[in-house]
Amino acid sequence: MKDIDLDYPIPGDGGTIKQLTMRRCKVRDQKVAGRTGKTDEERETILFANLCSVKPDVIDELDMVDYQKLQETYNSFLSPAQQKSEPPSE
Repeated sequence: MKDIDLDYPIPGDGGTIKQLTMRRCKVRDQKVAGRTGKTDEERETILFANLCSVKPDVIDELDMVDYQKLQETYNSFLSPAQQKSEPPSE
């Protein structure tokens, strides 16, 4: 999970949303987005909303700078984890 601070907070849930928390994606998340969205943009919005536990309307209201942060975070989750280097054995 990763917290994403919004440069341009948006109204929502009776207050202002200043931060979203995105969790790592599972195959089932991709399947749900694929079944629900009609276009690539809709599928990505649905996927990000699911991963951030918000409604798709929240994602739709994001400034593109903040949306790009979601894309970058999602893409970082797709990279293999870095192996911690072991100290050389003697």
